[in-house]
Amino acid sequence: MVELLRTNDTVLLSFIDALLAAEGIDCVILDQHTSVLEGSIGAIPRRLMVAEADALRARRHLADAGLGYVLGPV
Repeated sequence: MVELLRTNDTVLLSFIDALLAAEGIDCVILDQHTSVLEGSIGAIPRRLMVAEADALRARRHLADAGLGYVLGPV
């Protein structure tokens, strides 16, 4: 698995999850339960992960959708 981004923005994560699903790219959001347990201080960001084989296609799709600025380093 490869990390595409790390954020506390649940709306952004949901939107990206839907965009990737529409392209047939599966993703997993890690740390979401830990983030909820720590409260609302935002100390633990959630990580959006995709399979290594899908990473380049996912990055291209998100960049084409105008979300390239949220992607982590390659």
